[in-house]
Amino acid sequence: MIAIVQTYGSMLLGALGKTLLLTLLSLVFAMIVGMIFALMNVGKNRAFNLMGTVYVDAVRGVPLIVLAYFIYFGIPAGIKMIGIQDFRLTALQAGTIALAMNCGAYMAEIIRAGIESVDKGQMEASRSLGLTYGKSMLLVVLPQAIRTMIPSIINQFIITLKDTSILSVIGFPELTNMGKTISGNTFKSLETWAVVGVMYMVVIVTLSKVAKRVERRVNRGR
Repeated sequence: MIAIVQTYGSMLLGALGKTLLLTLLSLVFAMIVGMIFALMNVGKNRAFNLMGTVYVDAVRGVPLIVLAYFIYFGIPAGIKMIGIQDFRLTALQAGTIALAMNCGAYMAEIIRAGIESVDKGQMEASRSLGLTYGKSMLLVVLPQAIRTMIPSIINQFIITLKDTSILSVIGFPELTNMGKTISGNTFKSLETWAVVGVMYMVVIVTLSKVAKRVERRVNRGR
């Protein structure tokens, strides 16, 4: 293990940095996607309700690896069929889209549950004061809902971080992909994957501790 760290440590840290970058980018876009579809689901418009439900069920029903293949290989192939020959997605772009779509479906449920946890009287009171539905949601409901959502969002960040390993199948140079490369070059699978596993474990355990600490603070603040 020590020899692997000494020789390939900088490459592994670089791959870990790319893993964290992909996770952060995906989570940012997933928050936007999740917020849009969560608001569709909590509203009273049946068409929007149906759109939100279909998106969440459809994306959650497709394995992430299939989604990644579809975006990385399928979408460019489909665009070429309509005459655009030079279109292609990088592994980072395809990976971010796939993870954001996948995470966004779960984030939509987290946000929906957070909004529905706020007493309905809060919305009614703000509407009675003359605020529109949008302003009531933005200024009154969401600030209260976010407090209950934070632990779940951090947990979803952890899940998304682990899911980045699946994107090694499309060639994104994240930590698992780098582990495959080093293992193939050195023929030291045991040591290589032990180092990779420890790196994942350190990051994920740290984030788990943060999530528990935030959850305790949120619970004390209620």
